[in-house]
Amino acid sequence: MELLGLAFALQVLRISVPYALAAMGGTLSERSGVVNLALEGMLLGGAFSATVGSFYGGAAAGVVAGAFGGLLVAALYAWVVLRFGADQIVAGVAINLLALGATRYLLKLIFDSASSSPSVPGFDGAGWAGLFIALTALCVVAIHGWLMLTPGGLRLRAVGDQPAAAHSLGVDVLAVRWRAVLAAGVLAGLGGAWLALDNHGFVDRMSGGRGYIAIAAMIFGRWQPLTATAACLLFGLADALQLNLQTTTTLLPREWVQMLPYVLTMVALVGVAGRSRPPAALGTPFGR
Repeated sequence: MELLGLAFALQVLRISVPYALAAMGGTLSERSGVVNLALEGMLLGGAFSATVGSFYGGAAAGVVAGAFGGLLVAALYAWVVLRFGADQIVAGVAINLLALGATRYLLKLIFDSASSSPSVPGFDGAGWAGLFIALTALCVVAIHGWLMLTPGGLRLRAVGDQPAAAHSLGVDVLAVRWRAVLAAGVLAGLGGAWLALDNHGFVDRMSGGRGYIAIAAMIFGRWQPLTATAACLLFGLADALQLNLQTTTTLLPREWVQMLPYVLTMVALVGVAGRSRPPAALGTPFGR
């Protein structure tokens, strides 16, 4: 495949969609002060829910179900860390493991398979896929504008940086954080829906570490929606490159080529370590 051709560029965009949606969700959550390692579980929950929704009601139902699936995972995470003050890192890892086990169990229960679902309706035409990509781009711009230019975005950023000061001015810190985490779930769930519907089904462990790469993109982008999305495109480029190199080169072992996106992730994080300032109250619980 021509690495600089239109087909390759479209492949980069398709691969970058779930990264970008999850990174937008992570940005909202972490700008409010809540660490969100659970993005991986939200992507996985969204992908499985979208598959079930599409199997019974078609692709449109799958998109809605994917958003709802991500929302459910996010609600569980928010309940644990905001209602009970659980450690956000530990809770995020636990949610990811729970999503992994739950989707595997439900896959067997609903589709009688331990590895994959039957083929389901998905984005068959370029028009539907293009519309989803365009809406994702619009969503990125809208989130950036809302976060940086509106009173609601200012409140969310204040809650992530100075929650006590925001509370003293009448801002309900916990309510803002709840909404941010739930919004992250919806966005990551839509990313999972793209994964499932673009591939016409669900495969065990389908998220494949994309939630973690989205977190890396968010950090690389310094918790800014537009720069985080640019980082997602960079990781999407690396992913598309390794897929093409597997079929076009014999100079490197296949396993080395497959590591390319993850190596790039590590290099990117090392490059911004110490220079990227997170929200001041990130990971700090808040009591009324």
